[in-house]
Amino acid sequence: TKAGFVLPGCDRCFGEAPRLEKGTNDSTPHSLRMLSFGFVTAGRGIVRRSPGRHLGSMVYTKTGDGGSSQLFTGERRSKSDPVFEALGSTDELNGHLGVAREHAAIDGLTKLDGQLQEIMSRLFDVGAAVATPLESAKLSKIERTLFDGAEHTAELEVWIDELDQTLPPLKNFVLPSGGLCSAQLHVARSVCRRAERSVHELVRVGSVEPEVGFYMNRLSDYLFMAARAAAQQNGHPEILWKKVQSTRPPAAEEP
Repeated sequence: TKAGFVLPGCDRCFGEAPRLEKGTNDSTPHSLRMLSFGFVTAGRGIVRRSPGRHLGSMVYTKTGDGGSSQLFTGERRSKSDPVFEALGSTDELNGHLGVAREHAAIDGLTKLDGQLQEIMSRLFDVGAAVATPLESAKLSKIERTLFDGAEHTAELEVWIDELDQTLPPLKNFVLPSGGLCSAQLHVARSVCRRAERSVHELVRVGSVEPEVGFYMNRLSDYLFMAARAAAQQNGHPEILWKKVQSTRPPAAEEP
């Protein structure tokens, strides 16, 4: 897949591609084509459906038991490698966004729901770019996972500007608050900052194109604004930071 996960018999990953099933063609979205072949996702793995018999699961392969994992390029690296640190943080961020999106759907925040769905898909594209290090990947794989950062970053900026027009100006720091959706978006914002730091380290050494880092930076800004907007739209107050009042007597002035 574009996100770098290996599908068995997938012409966009490894192995021989299965023939196209009736009702699909080369223009059919890849994920839908794979579903038509009888593959269904199971977490981060793929399970082949077969009526009447069980062919087993690829959720566990045991190939990572030695402490290494495989990139989209086929290269194996230690699981502590900075690439997997960035991938893990991005994956964690997507999980938090999934929780926030569920809260948004329950609260009837339709526009936010749609924006978060779009972002979650783009984070898979970020993962694909990260899993294809520029210094070691073949050109064909780099082209396949190229991240169109300018377009996606510009979209986030439009959303940020729209939210900014509806929110009261900040006069103090905001604590994570404002209801479940808002608080969860604040969690996502902080995880996004960590993912951004991991990605920027890869940008610094030339493993990932700078556009990926730009997108992650703008995404954390968007999540902060979205958290504030969710609180406002749900009618929940934001809790502001209050500096502790010192009880110590003022220091004596030197003569």
